[in-house]
Amino acid sequence: MTDSVRDKLARSSEDALGKLAQDLLENPLVNGAISRAFEARERAVQAQEAAMGALNIPSAADIERLTRRLRSVSQRLEGIEDGVDRLDQRLQTPAIDERLAAIEGHLAALSAELGSLSSSLDARPAPQPREQERLEVDAKPKAKAKPARKKAKS
Repeated sequence: MTDSVRDKLARSSEDALGKLAQDLLENPLVNGAISRAFEARERAVQAQEAAMGALNIPSAADIERLTRRLRSVSQRLEGIEDGVDRLDQRLQTPAIDERLAAIEGHLAALSAELGSLSSSLDARPAPQPREQERLEVDAKPKAKAKPARKKAKS
């Protein structure tokens, strides 16, 4: 029985408090006071941020932005580290070592073949055919002086 009385008392007190809060919020005087208090708080926060900015002290918003930026950079760095780890694992595989050894073998064979080809070729260039030889041209002969014309007397 004490539980039901306690429950009834609790419900009635909750209802009374709810009604009182509703009446206070509907009262224009209380509502105006609350809104002015919030406006004053906002102006105080702005003044505080301006003063801290003038003193070169970071505000809570600045620290929050810096924290978010740091988290973003950290996540990107972790992604890069994961990519480097995956690349390192791919490079550690024996298949790459085998491919490199095969490529080196091919390069050695090509080098030997080039060496044998260069030794078999004559080091001198082939002579040019006679048709392609350049002919030497003598210096231009001096032009003969033309005799001067005699002027006719008229």
